[in-house]
Amino acid sequence: MVQVMRRRGRRRATERQQPLGAAAERYASMGWPLCVGVHPGRDTPGMAEAGRACSCDRVGCPAPGAHPASPAWQMQATVDIAAIGEWWRACPEASIILITGRVFDVLDVPAAAGASALARMRGAGLLTGPVAVLGSERMHFYVMTRGAPADEDEWWSCGLDSSPDTFSQRGSLRWHCRDSYVLAPPSCYGAGLAASWIRPPADHPLPDALRLLEFLADACGEEARFP
Repeated sequence: MVQVMRRRGRRRATERQQPLGAAAERYASMGWPLCVGVHPGRDTPGMAEAGRACSCDRVGCPAPGAHPASPAWQMQATVDIAAIGEWWRACPEASIILITGRVFDVLDVPAAAGASALARMRGAGLLTGPVAVLGSERMHFYVMTRGAPADEDEWWSCGLDSSPDTFSQRGSLRWHCRDSYVLAPPSCYGAGLAASWIRPPADHPLPDALRLLEFLADACGEEARFP
């Protein structure tokens, strides 16, 4: 009995040391579908020596630590807390990948443009929803999903895998909707960078994307002209 209690105590202590898994379960409890991601490899023995920046097998991964672990990520995406718990017990350092276009979309902009737009929104009395920042590079504005409009031209392609550097398109605005995903806080990526919340989702409901879009587009245009 004593040994069983000790094993349970060690297991609980390990679970308490898994902030990524706990965060993933919180997202799932909100109804936000997610899947398990890769993790940065620079500080992982063996991977660092091999020059691999990401736990995936892709040489020269353009988004180390910031993409799903499996190509079947759309089918794996879930809000099943039991399954999510198993994923992060197996790989506690794995990034959290939130799937867009189902419950929410994400407007993804350069961090400087996002900060400027956020200040203008506050000045105009416009309430934004959840906002996350990825290092000092990108800012994510979470909004209500637009669902599946009849006009296909309303969808904006994110081009997640088409760019040699997902996180450095100065002045660019991407709309993550269906068939896309984003890295969720408190995941880490790249060379010691991390995603974090500026406005956490628990306290800020999802707004209509079109209410934010004008501010974000203007700020991105200025950032492109005056870097």
